[in-house]
Amino acid sequence: MTSESGKQFPLSSSALAEGAFREACIERGENPLWLVLTRYQGTPRAWLNVCPHAGRALNWGPDKFLTDEYGRLVCAAHGAVFEPADGTCVSGPCQGAALRMVEVVEEDGEIRCSVAD
Repeated sequence: MTSESGKQFPLSSSALAEGAFREACIERGENPLWLVLTRYQGTPRAWLNVCPHAGRALNWGPDKFLTDEYGRLVCAAHGAVFEPADGTCVSGPCQGAALRMVEVVEEDGEIRCSVAD
């Protein structure tokens, strides 16, 4: 699995700092799944990189995400604000909705994600 910018996925545990947001891709034939990952309170978390408001990617460029003063993820398109604990939108046009969570496993220094069909 690789991301568009050539980073290898699975992601090295050391590449995901506390509070940082990173982009990764699960290759699935002609329909790759783009993800957003973060580390929150020491635990890696991941969601599909799709805003529930308008279906657009949350980032404004490859591996470039906006955050607010509280470290929450902000959708670059319409300003929806998401909690890093669970992906719930707490402000903006899709308040109360949530990002689609992805299974994350961290072991042997690597972070791996999987998505059920």
